[in-house]
Amino acid sequence: MDFTARFVRRIDEVDPQAWDSLRAGDDPFTSHAFLAGLETEGCIDPGLGWTPHHLLLEDAGGRLRAAAPAYLKTNSHGEFVFDHAWANAYQRAGLTYYPKLLVAVPYSPVTGPRLLCGNEPTLLAALRAAIEGFTRQHGLSGAHVNFHRAAEAPGGDWLLRHDLQFHWHNRGYRDFPDFLDGFQSKKRKNLRQERAQVARAGVQVRRITGDVASPADIEVAHRLYCRTFEDKGNHPALSLGFFRHLARSLGPALLLVLAERGGQVIAGALCLRSHDTLYGRYWGCFEEVPGLHFEACYHQGIEFCIEQGLARFEPGAQGEHKLARGFLPVPTRSSHYLPMPAFREAVAVALDEELRWLRGYRSALLAHAPFREEVLAGELEQLPELPETLAASRLPAD
Repeated sequence: MDFTARFVRRIDEVDPQAWDSLRAGDDPFTSHAFLAGLETEGCIDPGLGWTPHHLLLEDAGGRLRAAAPAYLKTNSHGEFVFDHAWANAYQRAGLTYYPKLLVAVPYSPVTGPRLLCGNEPTLLAALRAAIEGFTRQHGLSGAHVNFHRAAEAPGGDWLLRHDLQFHWHNRGYRDFPDFLDGFQSKKRKNLRQERAQVARAGVQVRRITGDVASPADIEVAHRLYCRTFEDKGNHPALSLGFFRHLARSLGPALLLVLAERGGQVIAGALCLRSHDTLYGRYWGCFEEVPGLHFEACYHQGIEFCIEQGLARFEPGAQGEHKLARGFLPVPTRSSHYLPMPAFREAVAVALDEELRWLRGYRSALLAHAPFREEVLAGELEQLPELPETLAASRLPAD
């Protein structure tokens, strides 16, 4: 069957039901509502380095068959797959790295569907061909697909890059103490003390979903988010309008964790969820309380997953401190199409070296995991491994 590929500048040009039907699940980040909110609420624009350029694949009858959330990028901010060294190498060679084409969810280092085609090989190949053709036609340095699922790896001339995140997995725990029973004695005691110090400080934590959150709850969650970025001297890209949009459009898929003392919110975290996964996103505080960051961002999320029967908790990028709290290193993936052969070959060598280092780093992390030996062995049986080399990196489908 022949397909026609075209690009649109606004996702509002696409019927929401037609777009969402391609996700093959309820991943909140690639929902039409989430992506449209970023555009309508001023969170992405060319001034921030993001120009929407979404790819649509239609059949002869004009029916949408596949799609990809795509952007022309003039920087690498908000991507969490760090290619600054590649950009510098291009510059040193007198070449232009930006703009580049990026298939991703802005500001969201979360694994999920990116090439929306129901994993149909014919449609996946057509999306890949359309991306490659656009990249060559417009003389772009490359195209990139960030945090995609294993089944969506484009293959061919694309390079596959790996990284690690710390994820928690639910092994059918009855409650939080049941989860802690799998820890080594000393590390179990440390975690109990960490939670107890928050309670001793007079802090109470409540969890509320977007469908019942008050306007004041949403506003304070946004102020907390801004506080974190301002403290680090960074620009808070997500607007209050976007937070309100999430509460309206995603409702129960939005989770706020708000910590209060004396009736006043002093800290909190914002999460999103699908039917089987909780995604930790943004943390902020107006007052520093020992252990409160870990309570709001990790322990409350784990309790929520156990209560709701969710299979996984992905609390965001980076953070070795997550290991001590029961999160284990899990591979993530991105794929990169670099048309210039010499540059592609140099990057491939670098990625192979990076992968060898990553395997050693993961082994070192696992040596410090908090679980008892037999529990850790059971955990590792369920987790994907890093490939030994790029040549061996064609992983099975998720």
